[in-house]
Amino acid sequence: MKRILFFFSLVTIFFSASVETTYAQCKSFTKKHCIDKLSPFVYNGQLNKAILSQGDVADLMLTFYPDQDYRIFVCAEEALGNVEFRLYDSNKKLIYNNKTNDYLPFWDFSSTETMQLLLRVIIPEKEENQIATKSGCVSILIGFKEK
Repeated sequence: MKRILFFFSLVTIFFSASVETTYAQCKSFTKKHCIDKLSPFVYNGQLNKAILSQGDVADLMLTFYPDQDYRIFVCAEEALGNVEFRLYDSNKKLIYNNKTNDYLPFWDFSSTETMQLLLRVIIPEKEENQIATKSGCVSILIGFKEK
């Protein structure tokens, strides 16, 4: 019994360490490849990041305030391919889909009122002849223009 408990303890420690290393790598990727691309917008300091795999879909609720210009930037590792993102209003009406703009990784807009938007990130499925599923860091950054 002690051996089993010891084994599970080791597995838990290993898993926790590998998850922490993965998120640290994602944070490093974001600092190195993403934050500068918000320019001329100012990074708001909130980092939403995840390790996603081909075929994954992730949702994030975002709040925006009136009389402000914003940039939503979805920064993904190249291995993931053309990452699609969609924005929906509180009534689940589609506002924007980057697929219609050749998968442009950002969207700039002006907010006239306080609003919550649902951001849906869609990672493409793996190709038929592809053996292994690819995964990588996806970071969602919000920038604003100083007035």
